[in-house]
Formats: sequence, structure tokens, C-alpha cells
Amino acid sequence: MLTKKVPLKIAIAEHPHTSAIRNGSIPIEGVEAEFVTVQPQIGAFRRMVRDVEFDVCELAPTTYIIARAYGAPFVGLPIFVVRRFHHGGLLVRPDAGIKHPKDLEGKKVGVRAYSVTTGVWTRQVLIDEFGLDSSKVTWVVDDEEHVTQLKLPENVIHAPQGSSLAEMMASGDLSAGFAAAAGIGRTGAPTGGWKEVEADYPDLLPNAAELETEYYARTGVYPMHGTIVVKDSVLAEHPWIAKSIYDAFAQAKKEWLARLDAGEATAVSDKKYLELRRIVGHDPLPYGLQENLKTIETLEATAFKQGLTPRRMSISELFVDPLAS
Repeated sequence: MLTKKVPLKIAIAEHPHTSAIRNGSIPIEGVEAEFVTVQPQIGAFRRMVRDVEFDVCELAPTTYIIARAYGAPFVGLPIFVVRRFHHGGLLVRPDAGIKHPKDLEGKKVGVRAYSVTTGVWTRQVLIDEFGLDSSKVTWVVDDEEHVTQLKLPENVIHAPQGSSLAEMMASGDLSAGFAAAAGIGRTGAPTGGWKEVEADYPDLLPNAAELETEYYARTGVYPMHGTIVVKDSVLAEHPWIAKSIYDAFAQAKKEWLARLDAGEATAVSDKKYLELRRIVGHDPLPYGLQENLKTIETLEATAFKQGLTPRRMSISELFVDPLAS
């Protein structure tokens, strides 16, 4: 029996399926949790990969994979608290002559940072499904990469000082750009506060929903975002903590799914996951290593293919299986 709880500093965002953990109504067994709120959570990404500030943190999975490749002293648990597909969300100027993903070649495309997970997943679709040669696109960024060791490919350039991607898109300096916080839907840096701006351009793939349904049925790949990581040192001293964390997240999700079933979950994100159920089934946030193996393998492979990681990595290097005996 544990006689003293292990204190852990934890930075996870507020989600309907994590709020019961954050407010303490579902405890992490054996852990005295100190929850830290960082808004936006992107700020916590940077603090974790650069300063290893937290014992447990919700990270963007591509940021995590890159950091791990460069020796970050924390490891992933197969708990993914944000999911979505990425056939939609790449916007194009109507006058840019872009009718097919291959038409992006030779053009400038805006993305907040090259390693932004939304950008990485979308490029995976365009490369693997539509034959895009990503090296022939000039990717224009206007923010820092979280992982400072990352060496960017030569076809990634920075926007001119003082210019935002939104302004460059409006002036025609960009032919396309990622929607919302991933690109042309905001100005300013995460650490300095950003402002949302209107980005009213047509989508590169207007039938994205139909394509996503077919893609998942054929590949089994369901892109993940928020990934829970834990310091290596914590698990080295207390290996049982991996399962304690997993069990708490699984219980919080179970109760949330019951609210979804009962029609009691009404947050904006709840509505998104109700829609995703039509594609992926009853549980739109599957946890566990085996359940997510294909998706993890796909992201690891495309990160290397896109020049984000210096080497290939094994699943066992990237994730601890909290359910392993």
C-alpha cells in the first residue's frame, strides 16, 4: 500500500473529457497532482520541450516525436485527448490556379511553424494520397519551432519581419495557407498572445468530409493531437504511475462518453466528437497502444519523410504501454 502520494506538476488543457481529472473528482491514484493552466496550451508545449518544466504534460504529438528524437527526457503514454482528420483546412486563393494538391508545387504556402501538427498531418495526406512532392512547395512560417534543435528543410522560409501569414495571404504573397491557429487565421506568437483574424478562402479539398470517411475506412489512421507525456525520471522511480495516469484518463473519458450517449454533453468540442463518431465509431477518443499503433506509425514515418526528425524511431522508444504486464 502506498503511504505517501507522489507530487506531480501537471499541465493539461481543459477538455470535457479531462475536467474531472483537473478538478480532482477523478484522482490519479498514488499521485498528489498540482495542475497548471497554460493558455493557450501551445505555451506549455514550448515550456515542456525547452525546459522540461512539468512532470506530466499535454503535448502536440509531432512536437513530442521531434523532441524525443533529439533526446528529450520524457516519454509518451498512448492517451490522445484531441483528435481530428486533416483533409480540410488548407485554404487557397481563388486566383492562385490551385485545383489539385499537385498544383501547390512551385507555390508559397503559409503555416505557423513547419512542425505544427495540423500541417504535418495535412502534408501526410497530400503526399501519400495525392502524390504531392512537398520539397517543391515553399513553406512560409511566421513563428518559432518549439524544438530548438530542429533543422528545417531548405524549402522552409520565414515570413519577412513584421509580416503575418494572414497579411501575406491577403496581398497575394502566399497562394495558400492553413486555416485558424495553424496559419492564416491568427497573427502574433503564442508566447506573446495572438489575435484571431478572418480567413475567408475556399478549401483545397471541398469534399473533405467524404474523403476523410473513405480514408479512415481504408487505412485505419485517425490523426491524434493532444498527447500525454511523462518525465522519464518519474517513471524510472515510480513505474506504476503510467497506469495510474492511464486509468484516471480512461475513467474520465468513460463518464464523458456516457454524457455523450445521454445527450448531456453540449460543448463545441462535444459536437465535433459526435460528428466524428459517424466515421470512427462509438469512442471518438481511443486510448491504448494497440488501438493507436497504425496512427502512431504513420505520424512517425511522415515526420521523418518530411524532414522533421533526424532518424527513425521505434514504437517502444516513443511510447510506454501502461497496460503491459
